[in-house]
Amino acid sequence: MRPDDWHLTEDVDDFLARAGDFLRSRPALHNTPLTDIEKLRTRGGADAHGGAEAIVFGRLESGGEVRAVFYRTPGGRLGLTPLPAEQTDTLAAHLAGLGHAPSHVIADHDTATAFAEAWQRHTGAAPVPFWGTHLYRLGTLAPPQPRPEGRGRAVGERDREQVVRWCREFCVDVGEQSSIDLIDAGSWADSRFGDRHFTFWETGDGTPVSMAAATSIVGGMVRVDPVYTPAHLRGRGYAGAVTVEVSRAALTAGATDVVLFADPANPTSNALYQRIGYVHVTDFTGYRFSYRAPAAITGP
Repeated sequence: MRPDDWHLTEDVDDFLARAGDFLRSRPALHNTPLTDIEKLRTRGGADAHGGAEAIVFGRLESGGEVRAVFYRTPGGRLGLTPLPAEQTDTLAAHLAGLGHAPSHVIADHDTATAFAEAWQRHTGAAPVPFWGTHLYRLGTLAPPQPRPEGRGRAVGERDREQVVRWCREFCVDVGEQSSIDLIDAGSWADSRFGDRHFTFWETGDGTPVSMAAATSIVGGMVRVDPVYTPAHLRGRGYAGAVTVEVSRAALTAGATDVVLFADPANPTSNALYQRIGYVHVTDFTGYRFSYRAPAAITGP
């Protein structure tokens, strides 16, 4: 495919009119583009990480059909749907030729890795892996047995302080500094948690002991994120119970695909999600790009 098979625009509504069906055709695999682009659409291009660059959307067309898409947020994050290696090279060359300079790329592992290597070839920017995760999709929901004491409860405004505190603790656990900075700056609405729907698992006396959240339905898809239990309360089945609660609510609301990400370095959470019915789909990877200029050559 040629570079001119890629069609770029800054108009999110035009982009979705042309590429929306493609994104919705594989809602589990496209879960991050679906939620990211919907947030950019509803917030008029706002981006939690700031940045002066305009948002850009691109779609790859062949034979009158959309084959892949990319999007770059104002903060410089480049998101890609799956691409063969030769097409990542074509895209990297095209974007480099247009003067784009993404700060990082996130995609399925093979696509992200191929693009990072191509980007280095075309720009000299060194890619550094910073994020890796397993993607799971819900198959048949299987509540944990035995069921822990308590019940699920949708979070209300009176719970905001605890939700914010637990989200920050979650970010500390997983090393998500950008979200910690936003929370500490009082920019909760700009964080990736600001538009989530939270649920607590409470013990019989009404004490919250675990928390899970979900995105709104986009393209039939809901993503469960995050799931958090304070360290001193782990190992009692609360995380499984609250994840089942949120997953069941998503299905009841009409979701056709319920997905979540899990840290490959955490065997406990991976085993838990599989026990309650989640099935591994693929892996995702993120690379940051270093654009440090080479040292200047000085003469005698």
